[in-house]
Amino acid sequence: MHRDPARSGGIHPLLAGRFSPLAFDPTAAVDDHALGLLLEAARWAPSAGNSQPWGFFTGRPGEPEHGRIVRHLAPSSARWAPDAGLLVVTLTRRHVDDTRLPYSEFADYDLGQAVAHLTLQAQAMGLAARQFRAFDLDGLTRELRPSPGWAIVSMIALGRAAAEPGDHRVRRSVADLRSAPWSTPA
Repeated sequence: MHRDPARSGGIHPLLAGRFSPLAFDPTAAVDDHALGLLLEAARWAPSAGNSQPWGFFTGRPGEPEHGRIVRHLAPSSARWAPDAGLLVVTLTRRHVDDTRLPYSEFADYDLGQAVAHLTLQAQAMGLAARQFRAFDLDGLTRELRPSPGWAIVSMIALGRAAAEPGDHRVRRSVADLRSAPWSTPA
């Protein structure tokens, strides 16, 4: 999808064309090479002190890992997510082993950077990504049993979008981005 650069503020086409699909093409597979490129892009994301506190659990249709993920989807995401060529569970290392000592106060932020890199790589490869949190976090945590100090944060569905988006995406203005977090002086 090519958007008018004037409407998107002249940002890079990969950013302007990114969207979260409402449905995926169930016949479009994400092969080993594509999966490797997506994870490689995430690997190169910046992180505080180069700590790289992120991890990913992946599952593709037909793989046992896919079933382990799908059974924990909420009804809203279970309608579309299983059709994606790849489901990714994102994790971050928040604590040092079994302690409450913070591993890095920037761990969630750093995971977000890695996911952003993965998302842009997907876009460059003609894949779409939809990030979501509609799943049973406790159930999935019991299922996957992350190592001590690690926590599941979100999921990403990746694959070929079943349809192109319309131009109905609404984005906040740049002015709003700059003013929204600040309280108004009394």
